[in-house]
Amino acid sequence: MARTDTTPRSDIRIDKDGVWFYRGQEMFRREIVNLFYEHLKQDDLGEYLIDLGEDRCYVDVEDAPFVVRSVQTGPVERGTSPACLLLSLSDDTLEPLDPETLRIGEDNVMYCRVKCGIFKTRFSRAAYYQLAERIVYDAVSDRYELHIDHQRYILQTPREKEN
Repeated sequence: MARTDTTPRSDIRIDKDGVWFYRGQEMFRREIVNLFYEHLKQDDLGEYLIDLGEDRCYVDVEDAPFVVRSVQTGPVERGTSPACLLLSLSDDTLEPLDPETLRIGEDNVMYCRVKCGIFKTRFSRAAYYQLAERIVYDAVSDRYELHIDHQRYILQTPREKEN
């Protein structure tokens, strides 16, 4: 879905904390915000748009369209391992963390991908601290690792992305 001149930009913006605004005013109606989340897409150029069939418009996103509000340990089902971490997202959904998508961004902001890996997602400060309880620095490898149920996942840092 490449950018076309027929799809207008809108006065809708999502700030870095996942708060939606229309013409500078916060959008308080959760059912409308969640409807927009359900129909949020990303075009081939990486820009975000709301696609409601005949009605489409581009949305300005300050950082990431989704924000992780909190992290909790998910129930372990019989025969599954490791235990999962569940992310409470800004669209009022709960989704398991894919630890392979975790990375540490600039200013130590944590990110992952959600919705089948489609969307970049920023961790709120509270969610970051909840996740940080499971992050360990390995001095030998000079890396940070996330530990979940005896599994270790290496976290990519901005320094590693440059190399």
